[in-house]
Amino acid sequence: MADEVGLEDAAILLMTVGEEHAAEVFKYLSPKEVHKLGEAMARLRTVPREKVDGVIEKFQKSKDEQYSLVGDTDAFVSQVLKRALGEEKASMLIDRILQGRDVSGIESLKWMDPRAIAELLKNEHPQIVASILVHLDRDHASEVIRHFSDRTRNDVLLRIATLDGIQPQALQELNEVLSKVLAGGEKLKKATLGGTKAAAEILNFLGAQIEQPAVESIREHDADLAQKILDQMFTFENLNDLDDRAIQLLLREVQSESLIVALKGTHQDLRERIFKNMSSRAAETLREDLEAKGPVRLSEVEAEQREILKIVRRLADEGQIQMGGGGGDDAFV
Repeated sequence: MADEVGLEDAAILLMTVGEEHAAEVFKYLSPKEVHKLGEAMARLRTVPREKVDGVIEKFQKSKDEQYSLVGDTDAFVSQVLKRALGEEKASMLIDRILQGRDVSGIESLKWMDPRAIAELLKNEHPQIVASILVHLDRDHASEVIRHFSDRTRNDVLLRIATLDGIQPQALQELNEVLSKVLAGGEKLKKATLGGTKAAAEILNFLGAQIEQPAVESIREHDADLAQKILDQMFTFENLNDLDDRAIQLLLREVQSESLIVALKGTHQDLRERIFKNMSSRAAETLREDLEAKGPVRLSEVEAEQREILKIVRRLADEGQIQMGGGGGDDAFV
């Protein structure tokens, strides 16, 4: 579902199979995937017959002529989400997809925009913020942290790095909804979240301009801790530390345009390493495309690099590869 064509096809397919089957599919998707797919479904009204037939053919099905998917797409999306997620979670996501409203509560954080989460947490103690953010996906947490002031951001990252677990009572300062989800009652055991690895993974998504001052701030507090974080960080330049097989696996999953933009901000040795692991024809094409590509904002380069690093971490999490060992928005490279 990464590309828009695939996303639309998935939305069309789910809207042809009916609420019950669509709901079953939703149960196996992540919050981000549910959100993206739900939005795609909500945008659909009618679809040309050949488009529906093409999608269904991929899944060995058939449909009639131009097909009006559902009479009321808002109602369809609402019912599918309620079947898949239950009334409470569905209401949270329906607000975002159909009305664009934000809601509070720790369980809802995974369904909320980073800016809204930052706004929700801005008056909370940094230790509480750290305890909350380690429950989010690392890239999601990093986007939340971007919206904090430098001082708050560095304080929260330090607390994440030194967090060796979460006691239920530590969350009692939050509102009742938040504390219910994470504290969960007297029987809840200490959760093994946080630590230098969590801090490193979040920092990986922040880019050099934020990452470097944050690490220096932590170093002032504890030099050994800062080094432990750095030892666990994996930046785009660290792709050079991967073996050839890992780079080849990665290249199979990266779109050419994304790679071109990402490589605009790299050293020549990493580029040569990438070229080495491509066919001679593909390498030559990539060289020409890089030379032909005009100036690109560094913020765009870093965004593409972060997307590729997500793929690296997924491949590492799946055991397919082993991992070795971000400038201003208006800068150009």
